[in-house]
Amino acid sequence: MEDYLQACRAAVQESRRLHVVLGNEACDLDSMVSALALAFYLAKTTEVEDVFVPVLNIKRSELPLRGDSVFFLQKMHIPESLLIFRDEIDLHALRQAGYLTLTLVDHHVLPPSDAALEGAVAQVLDHRPIEQKRCPPCHVSVELVGSCTTLVTERILQGAPEILDWQTAALLHGTIILDCVNMDPNIGKATPKDKKYVEQLEALFPDLPERKDIFDSLQKAKFDVSGLTTEQMLRKDQKTITRQGLKVAISAIYVDLEAFLQRSGLIADLRAYCQAHSYDALVAMTIVFNPHNEPVRQLAIFCPHAALRMTICGVLEHSQSPSLKLTPVPSSHPNLQAYLQGNTQVSRKKFLPLLQEALSAYFDSMTVPSGQPETGGVSREQVDKELDRAGTPLIPGLSQEEEDPPLPPTPMNSLVDECPLDQGLPKLSAEAIFEKCSQLSLSQSTSASLSKK
Repeated sequence: MEDYLQACRAAVQESRRLHVVLGNEACDLDSMVSALALAFYLAKTTEVEDVFVPVLNIKRSELPLRGDSVFFLQKMHIPESLLIFRDEIDLHALRQAGYLTLTLVDHHVLPPSDAALEGAVAQVLDHRPIEQKRCPPCHVSVELVGSCTTLVTERILQGAPEILDWQTAALLHGTIILDCVNMDPNIGKATPKDKKYVEQLEALFPDLPERKDIFDSLQKAKFDVSGLTTEQMLRKDQKTITRQGLKVAISAIYVDLEAFLQRSGLIADLRAYCQAHSYDALVAMTIVFNPHNEPVRQLAIFCPHAALRMTICGVLEHSQSPSLKLTPVPSSHPNLQAYLQGNTQVSRKKFLPLLQEALSAYFDSMTVPSGQPETGGVSREQVDKELDRAGTPLIPGLSQEEEDPPLPPTPMNSLVDECPLDQGLPKLSAEAIFEKCSQLSLSQSTSASLSKK
């Protein structure tokens, strides 16, 4: 594999036709290994002049956020320096020059920013339900299995099993096991085909690591944030909600709240992160697991805008459906409020509608004309209906079926498909909103005076 990847890096530096095997924008372990192994297989079995090059669909700087991928590459003795990342190759320039052919693996829909590349897609290999209206007009192979790496393994074993060495087999084997939660029948993610090809790999290479050993080590690495900066911890597993120009980030942080709050320079890091990404507020949901593998959840709300922070905290503290059972934690900084969450069953999916309600309450408090009764904001039922409307998600990457698994979710999957609110609505400053309220109040006062005359 190393010699092949070295040749790929050399080919990218030359002006020649490339056949790029591109994984999805989440670039989790399944997407990464699928791209590497499928490109390797195509390079060994296809008689064309094109060079088959695997491309990881993230910037190189984002790889450290994927702890399991970093760990596995090191364990398999594959240098990160040999990998090719999206910011190291100009696919659009290659397409314009007529030098690009694409194979999509672990996804079948390109984002709007890559719409110009659709004509270069020659084939698709994916394991998620197909979107008929948006699928490229090419050969598409889709099968609903637990791991896309299973489909790559099938293609190799059926097409050219002789090219499979221990290193490549171990990459495929470990990825399927992680994706299918160690083939646990109680989880139900592994399909008969996933089980079949894990067993075939084990039969061909009896000295592959034990399933439990490789699963435990990859799972531990996935949620290890010890080497990350605060900015990287926030980005690792984040969702964003937008309402009338306000943006709020919700990050899952896999450390204890006390350890998080004691990080050196935390407030300055939170402020810089919000400014860099135009977030009006940031919610850190810390998650650790007790010896019984039960989640312990805690909250930290950072918001420099006092009115917005008070509204968010008020809605969360007084919520009854669900009740978070919050206990305030003393904070030395006025812009940050922390809580212990007594009701650990409230996952991020159940928490997000509360934030939507808080944003609605905030805007209601600012836009109700003087002398008029308040409407009380949007009800929880209305928010839930909004979130469940098919085809128009308010929260990028949040599916109707999504529930927190026994272990935290795979990071960054919300990046794969676009959402109508990804770009947000036109930004409104607090000054502009107050000015609008003043104009409304002045207009009503003038109307009332004229009617009395």
